[in-house]
Amino acid sequence: MGTNENKDYEDVCMICHRTESVAGKMYKMGGMCVCPDCMRTSMDMLNNIDLGGGNFNFGNFAGGPWPMPGFGPGNNQAKAAAEGENAADQQVEKAEEDKSADDSATKTDDLSKNDENKPDEGEKKEEGNRGVPRFSFLNLGDFGPEMLFGGNRPKVKKRTEGERKPLVELKDIPAPHKIKEELDQYVVGQEHAKKVMSVAVYNHYKRVATDTMDDIQIEKSNMLLIGPTGSGKTYLVKTLAKMLNVPLAITDATSLTEAGYIGDDIESVVSKLLAAADNDVDKAEQGIIFIDEIDKIAKKQNHNSRDVSGESVQQGMLKLLEGSDIEVPVGASSKNVMVPTTTVNTRNILFICGGAFSELDEIIKRRLKKQTSIGFNAELKDKFDNEKNIHLQVTIEDLKKFGMIPEFIGRLPMICGLESLTEEMLVNILKEPKNAIIKQYQKLLRLDEVDLQFTEGALKAIAQKAMEKDTGARALRAIIDEFMLDIMYEIPKDENIGKVTITEDYINKKGGPIIELRSE
Repeated sequence: MGTNENKDYEDVCMICHRTESVAGKMYKMGGMCVCPDCMRTSMDMLNNIDLGGGNFNFGNFAGGPWPMPGFGPGNNQAKAAAEGENAADQQVEKAEEDKSADDSATKTDDLSKNDENKPDEGEKKEEGNRGVPRFSFLNLGDFGPEMLFGGNRPKVKKRTEGERKPLVELKDIPAPHKIKEELDQYVVGQEHAKKVMSVAVYNHYKRVATDTMDDIQIEKSNMLLIGPTGSGKTYLVKTLAKMLNVPLAITDATSLTEAGYIGDDIESVVSKLLAAADNDVDKAEQGIIFIDEIDKIAKKQNHNSRDVSGESVQQGMLKLLEGSDIEVPVGASSKNVMVPTTTVNTRNILFICGGAFSELDEIIKRRLKKQTSIGFNAELKDKFDNEKNIHLQVTIEDLKKFGMIPEFIGRLPMICGLESLTEEMLVNILKEPKNAIIKQYQKLLRLDEVDLQFTEGALKAIAQKAMEKDTGARALRAIIDEFMLDIMYEIPKDENIGKVTITEDYINKKGGPIIELRSE
């Protein structure tokens, strides 16, 4: 831990696994580190050990021998150990001589003394052996930390002293319209959601960059994204983090449980961000955490057992969203004695929560139907039955009825709904983004010097099949992989093929693709 290659990382206590920033300056012994608290506790335990009828006082070893490696003056522990054993042997021999002398002197007085007062030979031997205990000396430093405590244990980078430099400078923060333009190159549709996210991210990193300018404290712009599966919630967040070049952690709320139960602890979401920042706490404290499937931790409506993965998880996440010092495990999903921990402040971490909220539509419909009336120009109750984007009309009250506690919703001030994808949007998703699925296959076949093309009818047929699956943009990949399997398998067989055109009949299994040979 003290080598030059590890100078940028913090030392970790070999006993409690806390980092140097948490536990304080470490004591180093033969490549191993011990924090002051563990050192003090160890010394107290050694002073109270009962060995052979008397307490073991570590102070008796002021001149050696030293029972632990790294203690005492000098480094010649083997010599000290040998001297200690010789001294102990001499003391035992002296005790045996005294015993023999005492036996011969008391032979003449045996008849005049009471047998009950006669000392037992075992007791005399024990008295003679009292003094320096017989220890088996072992230099743990000879084994090295790699053999004893695992050399691959994750390490935490040292914190920067003084004022911390923001990851994104104020002059380098792109304006909201610039952020949206970048998102437009990768995400089709969702104009309102992209505008909301652009403004939220812009304000957040302005807040981080100007945190110490004056006394006005700007609150965080945590977001809640509500939309059906495959509408682009995760993809929006990934594109944002890549554009800003900040650490991003994407985690799932379904595995989170209350502390003490099987599952991931709440602090594991911050632990994943720390890992994404290469265990650099300063970077992690300015990153983005996206918690997907947040609707799965809703409060259970009817249950007879303890709700360890619902309301209790929401309550535990309140301090994370608000901003506080969190002790997180390094390289693990839960705290235990075998992993180091460090402290991360979440005040400048942007939290984005997303979920499909599948049962929320019915709650919104019931609320809207109560507002209908009877008579001319009245809204009918069945008006909202076929409304695909009814989740865009969500309110705080709807989320409360769904099972989200008010304190949790209050820490997500920006609530944004994502539109359901239409057939036209799916066609655009196939061909417009920079890394569209069709462009990926075209690149793969271009490496074989084959030109791949899709007709407009084929694109519409793929979109129609995806609409039937009702899983959003995720269905596109499954459909394309299915009909491209034979093409990707057969094309490399014939080097004369120069162009392949996918038609609507091929998608609907009524014909085959158009194959053109290379021109000489």
